[in-house]
Amino acid sequence: MPEAASRLQSFAEQLLGAPLPMRIRAWDGSEAGPPGAPALVVRNRRALRRLLWKPGELGLARAWVAGDLDVEGDFYAALDLVSGLVWERGEDARTLTEALREPEVRAAVRGLVKMAGPPVPPAPPREEVPRRRRHLHTKRTDKRAVSHHYDVGNDFYEIVLGPSMVYSCAYWDAPGTAPDTGSGALERAQYDKLELVCRKLALTPGLRLLDVGCGWGSLAIHAAREHGVHVVGVTLSQEQAAYARKRVADQGLTDRVEIRVQDYRDVTDGPFDAVSSVGMAEHVGSEQYLTYARDLYGLLKPGGRLLNHQIARRPHTDEGAYSLDGFIDAYVFPDGELAPIGTTVTQLERAGFEVRDVESIREHYALTLRQWVTNLEGDWARAQQLSSPGRARVWRLYMAASALAFEHNRIGVNQVVAVRTSEEGDSGMPLRARTWN
Repeated sequence: MPEAASRLQSFAEQLLGAPLPMRIRAWDGSEAGPPGAPALVVRNRRALRRLLWKPGELGLARAWVAGDLDVEGDFYAALDLVSGLVWERGEDARTLTEALREPEVRAAVRGLVKMAGPPVPPAPPREEVPRRRRHLHTKRTDKRAVSHHYDVGNDFYEIVLGPSMVYSCAYWDAPGTAPDTGSGALERAQYDKLELVCRKLALTPGLRLLDVGCGWGSLAIHAAREHGVHVVGVTLSQEQAAYARKRVADQGLTDRVEIRVQDYRDVTDGPFDAVSSVGMAEHVGSEQYLTYARDLYGLLKPGGRLLNHQIARRPHTDEGAYSLDGFIDAYVFPDGELAPIGTTVTQLERAGFEVRDVESIREHYALTLRQWVTNLEGDWARAQQLSSPGRARVWRLYMAASALAFEHNRIGVNQVVAVRTSEEGDSGMPLRARTWN
């Protein structure tokens, strides 16, 4: 009788039509696959049932979050191999189902079904967002989605993000060479990012800044403390707002910084001299993006600048082909959507903005994510206690996989500076726009 690992390897290679470049270690202690390669650890038969009931990414995600699957060895190398076998091959649940109908695979499937145990679908991990009819990006559904992601616990985010409490791409000195990633390096890089945003917005004492999606208040505090501006920060997360307000009070900035639990669509006390939106627009959605851009345009004074910092996907030949990533949608950012940078620029221009500068900082995000993963792994036991073992596994997987996606140019991140010009067309911008660098 073949051992479980050999049978799993044989099935995987029949399904993929290629040698499996990873080792497999099964629940019975057996191993198969190339020596020295990262190992996919199948801890129990329930992992097989998850994959049989939900072939493709969602089944893999459920098995990972539940702890039925694990990785031994270089985590990033293992994810690179899996992405090449699953995501880059385009094998979603539908194409896997088609492969399972092939005669040469069906016998192996019957053996796998017997090996999997009782033919009952395992319940999804409790960290999964329940499937629902989609009414995307209403105020109510946006608030629920933001709460799922950000109300994990401020103590948990302190572990991941470090003292800066900035949950967006840092700005490193020398990406692609050998940037300093030692003690305190992440905090310095995040300080530099906050300073870059403030310089791009040309903040000076007395101006009013609206920070949309203000997170734990880091940019609002930096802008008020270092540049003397008055800041209104808005977030949909109650936990973020409470944390940010305490930080503002501790810094003695309550006269200059106001943190609100408020949807950007409900802000009515403009005009502002500048608007920052850092890592928030990914939650807006394609159907609401023009509304988002028009609302921010309407909140700015003539000559006011917008800094829009947003993750972007690569464009498809067929724009209708885009769909939400199954793992990300179910466990990380419910209802999140990524758009190509060209689409974002077009929508900002349609809203009335003049786009003055676009800077890609893709490599910077890969470095940032690797530092967050290191932080999480360095305090793993406490991270699980503060959230849940499943939630910690979600964050480790999504951050590591995202780092690789940025490194391989599957996704990018851009800072767009746009301005609301006066009726006469005056932008107030310097002739050499890159003075902030």
